[in-house]
Amino acid sequence: MPALNVEFSDRELEDLRQIAKERGTSMKALVREAAAADIARHRALKEGAAAFRQFFASHADEFAAAFPEDEPSAAARDVGRVG
Repeated sequence: MPALNVEFSDRELEDLRQIAKERGTSMKALVREAAAADIARHRALKEGAAAFRQFFASHADEFAAAFPEDEPSAAARDVGRVG
């Protein structure tokens, strides 16, 4: 399995030791679990954002009708349009 060397300050390293000791686990397992949790959280956020964009796009007309004040004006849509 590939490995990664990670540098910590003395304070961070001591904090990691203390947390690992309190949890009854190794520092390596503690850091790996934290990284795995962050990876899972990142994936979930990306998937959630994609689902929201898809939902919003498929209901754009309904949102426009329900919130007309949030729709860009025709002039604002034309800003930057060429020809």
